[in-house]
Amino acid sequence: MAKGVSAKERRRRDESEDSGRPQAPHVEQPTKSLEAELEREKNPFKRFFKLLGPGLITGASDDDPSGIGTYAQAGAALGFSALWTALFTFPMMWTIQFICAKIGMVTGAGLARALRKHYPRWLLYPVVAGLVVANTINAGVDIGAIAAAVNLLVPVPITAMIVPVTVAILALQIWGSYRLIASTFKWLTLALFAYILSAFFARPDWGEVLRGTFVPRFSFDSHFLTVLVAVMGTTVTPYLFFWQANQEVEEEISMGRRTLQQRKGATKAELKYANWDVAAGMFFSNVVMYFIILATAATLFKAGKADIQSATEAAQALRPLAGDAAYILLALGLIGAGFLCVPILTGSAAYAIAEALGWKHGLDEKPRRAKLFYGVIAASTVVGMLVNFIGINPITALFWTAVINGFLAPPILVVVMLIANNKAVLGREVNGRATNIMGWITTAAMFAAAVALVLTWGK
Repeated sequence: MAKGVSAKERRRRDESEDSGRPQAPHVEQPTKSLEAELEREKNPFKRFFKLLGPGLITGASDDDPSGIGTYAQAGAALGFSALWTALFTFPMMWTIQFICAKIGMVTGAGLARALRKHYPRWLLYPVVAGLVVANTINAGVDIGAIAAAVNLLVPVPITAMIVPVTVAILALQIWGSYRLIASTFKWLTLALFAYILSAFFARPDWGEVLRGTFVPRFSFDSHFLTVLVAVMGTTVTPYLFFWQANQEVEEEISMGRRTLQQRKGATKAELKYANWDVAAGMFFSNVVMYFIILATAATLFKAGKADIQSATEAAQALRPLAGDAAYILLALGLIGAGFLCVPILTGSAAYAIAEALGWKHGLDEKPRRAKLFYGVIAASTVVGMLVNFIGINPITALFWTAVINGFLAPPILVVVMLIANNKAVLGREVNGRATNIMGWITTAAMFAAAVALVLTWGK
């Protein structure tokens, strides 16, 4: 419980914030709206880029250094036969992230607040605690990956880069406005194009590529299942759910909708644009995933180098096989991906804790007004940084992160689906039939992945 805030006071705040019907559309636009901006823009290309926002950033953040390492392992271990997983996971990611976006837009608040208001504390607190632990470890490993990627290009000791990288990330999060942070994140997504370009330097056999893409190969041996579970756990991850919902809220705040009542509700057009944004973000995420698998399958798998433990190791192994250009592109992509994803990992943890405990929060809030929120960001980042200095093997740390996420995702998805079908929360915007079918399929698939993780443990 937040210091100095009683349970009675928090209930009073909730009741005050929740006055009004959640399904009502925005009656007035306090300052500006995406709808109006898109209607005024006649150039179709400029209109498309104005449309991109939280969905694109969230999708790109799914390709963090640990995710890149997982996809590299999949390509190195299974070759082109792993390519179909990019197509398989795309509709799952799209559906779940749009549901989370809708929850944020219609309720005017993030996912943790919906959990706090409508579900018991015994469910809320373990979910938030697990999310914070997993995100902190993941952020620490990603900080180390950024430093290692810099070392691939410039002969600076990895340990010497870890603290400066951490300070740079914290400075952006704490002293930058939300609009500056969002713009920076959008530009950082361009770094991921390096992985798409690197695949072409690998000179793949395009016939094998097409077969691996459209003819799924499935096996029940522990090696295949372990890789598949890792890919599933990397693509559909809890921190994305929380980040997506909260960034939709931040977007509305940046438009001038400062109060919860102003943010509640969403028009059909707003939801349509959010769906397109999410679709573009998840598509981009999976295209990057696809080409990472393709590049490593065309080189490392063909050369018999299946034992790749990280993204930096993959870049080093690719150099003699695909040339300096692919090596440099992979290193640059890794740096950009890390700077994009670490703030999102620590930020989503801070959002979850702040909403669970009723603290003031938001990247547009001044640090002095949201001390506890920014304190969580700083603590999570610094503790993550320390993972690199206390002798914990980064691969072991990532394994346990994947385990935590693998067991967190299924119950969180159940709760997300229940919220999305609760008329007391979303009113008329509850899920339609198609969204429900894909959402429950995704939930079932993640439960199956968790069971498979248990069955293949130690094999």
